[in-house]
Amino acid sequence: MVAPINLHPEAALSLTLAVISSSSTPLLLLNEELRVVAASASFCRDFGIDPASISGQELAKVGAGEWAAPQLMSLLEATASGAAEIEAYEMDLNRQGEPVCHLVIRAHKLDYSDKNQVLLVMAVADMTQAHADEKFKDDLVRQKDILLREVQHRVANSLQIIASVLMQSARKVQSEETRGHLHDAHHRVMSIAAVQKQLAASTLGEVELAPYLVQLCKSLSASMVHDHKQLSIEVEVDESVIDADVSVSLGLIVTELVINALKHAFPDHRHGTINVAYHSQGPNWTLSVSDDGMGMPENMEDAKPGLGTNIVEALAKRLEAKVAISNERPGTAVSVAHRQISVVDADVVLETA
Repeated sequence: MVAPINLHPEAALSLTLAVISSSSTPLLLLNEELRVVAASASFCRDFGIDPASISGQELAKVGAGEWAAPQLMSLLEATASGAAEIEAYEMDLNRQGEPVCHLVIRAHKLDYSDKNQVLLVMAVADMTQAHADEKFKDDLVRQKDILLREVQHRVANSLQIIASVLMQSARKVQSEETRGHLHDAHHRVMSIAAVQKQLAASTLGEVELAPYLVQLCKSLSASMVHDHKQLSIEVEVDESVIDADVSVSLGLIVTELVINALKHAFPDHRHGTINVAYHSQGPNWTLSVSDDGMGMPENMEDAKPGLGTNIVEALAKRLEAKVAISNERPGTAVSVAHRQISVVDADVVLETA
């Protein structure tokens, strides 16, 4: 409710009429019978009303009767009786030969010293352009989602085709070395397809790392482990949520390290387990892939870095992380660690405080 105006009734009405007529916001001053006492020039201009003819008209007959919405009339009558106020009533204004206007209407009963006369102020906001802009934005988002899904579908199909071509080529070649390279390429393509599928399911710019790496390792196990009683891949990841582009790099690192362990750690059908782990503390994080296989060669000069090693090093450098390899006896552990904040011993902090 508007606070009482302590003016003579005639002076208060004159002031109200002056405010209404000069307002840049479309306003109407209505009496108890919902007749127009005054209208702002902006109301007449915005809604094509003749200023000379509107005064004294019933609101339901203003223009061509387009304001005679039953719900609006009921709400205004309730406001005039003091039973309610219109805070934000939305309606579509349909005028012949004109585009539909989406309006938001507010109405309040004036409280001033003349208790014998009831006056309402009705303010009208045209939200047509705002709604059009919102619809345009929604349409763009929908189009983007459709295009993104189409791209993801085509990428998935292309990866499947490439994997099939590599497998067919591996069956045809005579060289064992070439066949091995083609099988490696096939496994990498399939793992990338698993990464793509997992990321495609995420609608956000961030990815929950645990289900992502679990699904990736399941895919690697399904495509590369022939006897799941002999070899298994276990995943231990905290509740970290990371950017999608970082998750791609981590997924590719895991793929390379797991493939490397499967190829070299368990010769002669040895039994064993590969463990994939990720833990973070603030901006610091560590990704590790370890196995309980045959371990590192005694002469490290015999271990020549291959394509997988170079890929891991390049991806770690992109993530500003460092790669470390250790002999676990049994097995080998490879860790990729990102350290943005140094962990300082608490006693040192106390001594320097």
